[in-house]
Amino acid sequence: MTATRAEYCVVACAEAWRDAGEILAAPMGTVPAIAARLAKLTFAPDLLLTDGEALLTADVPAMGARAQVIEGWLPYRRHLALVATGRRYVMMGAAQIDRYGNQNISCIGDWARPKRQLLGVRGAPVNTLNNPTGYWIPRHSTRVFVARVDMVCGVGHDRAAEAGPSATRYHQLTQVVSDLGVFDFRTPDRTMRVRSLHPGVTAEQVTTATGFALTVPRETPRTREPTSEELRLIREVIDPGRLREGEVPAA
Repeated sequence: MTATRAEYCVVACAEAWRDAGEILAAPMGTVPAIAARLAKLTFAPDLLLTDGEALLTADVPAMGARAQVIEGWLPYRRHLALVATGRRYVMMGAAQIDRYGNQNISCIGDWARPKRQLLGVRGAPVNTLNNPTGYWIPRHSTRVFVARVDMVCGVGHDRAAEAGPSATRYHQLTQVVSDLGVFDFRTPDRTMRVRSLHPGVTAEQVTTATGFALTVPRETPRTREPTSEELRLIREVIDPGRLREGEVPAA
């Protein structure tokens, strides 16, 4: 079976939870939500999933379906305790992200008089300082991958280092997944580099769509191909309604 770009993105996001153990998955966005379900059904069986409100689910329902087996209660105060103690992997979105991993979901333009008001800072600072964090960006462009974010919400490597040990102790940005590839910060100065490119994507295409200098390995690997079983789970069990294509349209 030939995988679509959206399905490569699902698998790339799912890899964030590989062998994660008994931690809470906090996916934000359609593709990350599918990815967390896929991880639980394959290589991360102990992963904890919620119904998006206050219940821990023991089964893995299809996107949009109600869980049939409930294994726990997770009200907001208990969720905040998980945020504070780090037993959680969060995959957030970003209106802007820079080369150090600073993320903006609050406003576009000068903070005192923004051109656009967005979601707000929300829990992004404590997410990035206390929990392993990744980002999912469905449309890779220079509007999102910017030289400097207009406001820091999620904390990047440079800001964490400036703040000192209290900020860096649990700070862990693992990866950024976009519709073009997978990126991480495994460079000497902790700036973004290309980890893999999705099939059909060139290094030139990625650098042109990025508003800062990316580290690009001389030989850049391709993103891992979904297995036939992973494709079956995505298409028949988790997302039969093809919601994934709403974020990453089929070519």
